[in-house]
Amino acid sequence: MQRSNQYTFGSRIRFSEVDHTMRITLPGIVNYFQDCSIFQSEGLGRGVAYLKEKKRAWVLSSWQVEVERYPKLGEEIKVSTWATDFKGMFGSRNFCMEDERGGYAAFANSLWVYMDIEKGRPAKPSEEETAVYGKGAPLDMEYASRKIPLPEEMVQYPGFPVRKSYIDTNEHVNNCQYVQMAAEAADEERDIHGIRAEYKRSAVCGDIIIPEVYRDTRRTVVKLGDEQGRPYAVIEFR
Repeated sequence: MQRSNQYTFGSRIRFSEVDHTMRITLPGIVNYFQDCSIFQSEGLGRGVAYLKEKKRAWVLSSWQVEVERYPKLGEEIKVSTWATDFKGMFGSRNFCMEDERGGYAAFANSLWVYMDIEKGRPAKPSEEETAVYGKGAPLDMEYASRKIPLPEEMVQYPGFPVRKSYIDTNEHVNNCQYVQMAAEAADEERDIHGIRAEYKRSAVCGDIIIPEVYRDTRRTVVKLGDEQGRPYAVIEFR
């Protein structure tokens, strides 16, 4: 179903986006979704430069990404996004990746917080700032909680520093980088059919990230925290 406020762009799966199986990686899918929302904002005149001038930013609070299949190298895809709701300082947004047959390869829900970067706290966007996006019908999917409870028993792994290559235009670790870090820490060999990501604090260049991992037969939970154990992000793979 095409929505009036939907933004869509077409692409092909690139060699740089696939793994040894010749299929796109999970972070590759997340990056497509993230890029799609940026493209829409840029096209509406509400992109990076606009927000920087106003000292504002839409900061991702949580992801829920469901994967039906991982498209292969060279496949034609269409990636779409649309806003579904705005309440106070929050904005909700859906995404989908369609394959050559028109079916969903992946789809997602996300929750964003509008931030006053200068004051370092949430702010309510104006009606004008949200009206340009419109609102579309949400996907017919099972919506999970944005909160991910931490298991009691988690295994700690060696820490690593945040490098310059992890940093985005907001001067903190890019959303997808946390997913990549968690995937590498978990060393998950099972096919991942979905993830949830809860973002709690922003890591910046030079911070040390300590991964803690929990596994059972159906899921893997990774906490990416600081040296005092305070989480930056919690990622659940299914």
